[in-house]
Amino acid sequence: MLKLTRHTQIRQLVNTNGHVTVQQLNQLLRVSEATIRRDLDELSQGGLIHRTHGGAVKVAQAGREPPILLRQSEYKAEKLRIGRLAAAMVEERQTVFLGSGTTVHEIARNLRCLSNLTVITNAINVVNELVDCAGIELVVIGGMLRQSELSMVGHIAEAAIKELRADKVFMGMRGVHPQHGFTGDFLPEATTDRTILGIAPCNIIVADHSKLGQVSTVFLAPITAAHVLVTDKDAPPEFVDTLEGKGLKVHLA
Repeated sequence: MLKLTRHTQIRQLVNTNGHVTVQQLNQLLRVSEATIRRDLDELSQGGLIHRTHGGAVKVAQAGREPPILLRQSEYKAEKLRIGRLAAAMVEERQTVFLGSGTTVHEIARNLRCLSNLTVITNAINVVNELVDCAGIELVVIGGMLRQSELSMVGHIAEAAIKELRADKVFMGMRGVHPQHGFTGDFLPEATTDRTILGIAPCNIIVADHSKLGQVSTVFLAPITAAHVLVTDKDAPPEFVDTLEGKGLKVHLA
């Protein structure tokens, strides 16, 4: 059987059933398990499937993200743990950028007790959280308001961000995938997020396990654009291993 034919059948089976094992493919395609593993590796490298131990699973397509106010109760316990762990990476006298989203908001809650800290943000909920903290100097980015996310995006925001530098950037992501990288669902925000990822030597992505393996509509950056991922303990071990193999340091909360 030609490789192209095998690849087509493998993709159809994975997309129909959601997953497939090497043994199942061995019985169906009647080629060696070594050949099947090579096929799965090639399809995974192309982002067409997600490789797992002993087989493969379907690449999940992330739908439109609900507004931030509706997401506050989703995976609440996981976000609380992620927020505490990520905040512990911040040191006094540092300058950090906090992006938008409910998970990043939990980081802000855990920074309130710090002093001699500068926080740059384009997120209104982060501003509201830290506005009364005497020990934190706030630098607020202006621009076009994305109402559903309570964030400032667009050309004006990007021009301001380019003038700044931070020690660490903390951002949430709609989709995190080893091959497809970081993705979102709002095109005007993509260039703003890329600008944010360019102002610090350490980019830290915070995302609960439901975002892992997801691919949304808009490509933001390759997986190598980040240095650290903070997720929760329900992250699939194979997925964590794959990300760490690409140089991303993963912390489980």
